[in-house]
Amino acid sequence: MPKRGPIVIAVTLCATAVLAHQGVQNPAVKTRMDAMSAIGVQMKVLGDMAKGKTTFDANAAQLAASGIADHAAKVPALFEAPETDPKSEALPAIWDNFGDFTRISADLEAAATQAASSMATAGDLAQAMATIGATCSACHKSYRK
Repeated sequence: MPKRGPIVIAVTLCATAVLAHQGVQNPAVKTRMDAMSAIGVQMKVLGDMAKGKTTFDANAAQLAASGIADHAAKVPALFEAPETDPKSEALPAIWDNFGDFTRISADLEAAATQAASSMATAGDLAQAMATIGATCSACHKSYRK
């Protein structure tokens, strides 16, 4: 896979989630989806820089990574109750394997925290996107429709 592969995958996975949020009736599910969308917005900031759509800006990249870390830290609590909604893309496997799900959330938080404290160059961004993107992909592959 080319170097940009994980970046494209991560941005696509996060951006696709935004479209699925219309018509959600369960407030708890809507809150979860909004949190995931917030991660997606920050991933788009990083992805646009990584793809050269916007100029690399270390401060903006660090802020985006910090936002991802903040939201990732809240994810397990948002999913503690097995709330459902026809529009939800959360799979029952989340609650069947809640320990693994929370581990992946912690991995995302750690990857984003590391990125927020260390991104100084576009090369750092590429590495951060690969690591962050891998955690997004791992979660989406196992726990999202």
